[in-house]
Amino acid sequence: DAIGKDMIISFIEPENRSSVEEILQKALAGSETSNYALPLMSKEGKRYTVLLNATTRRDAKGQITGVVGVGQDITQLNQVMADSKRIADDLTRLIETANA
Repeated sequence: DAIGKDMIISFIEPENRSSVEEILQKALAGSETSNYALPLMSKEGKRYTVLLNATTRRDAKGQITGVVGVGQDITQLNQVMADSKRIADDLTRLIETANA
């Protein structure tokens, strides 16, 4: 589905397009970006969070030839962390109430 399509227009939500464009332009200029959390929407409408890393690709002479982008789906990790925080907050309130 991605071959021949503009990645930013086709796959990035409108509110995130400028920041993704900036990350890619920086990588093409030699400045790499790591661990950028990017919300994405699937074709089915499901929302995901991807941790994006953009690395400059160079030829044998050191000239920039492109960008390698790697994304890791952290949607489930974010959910587990949010659940853990909620449980910790609940336990803190319980302890504070018991000590009152």
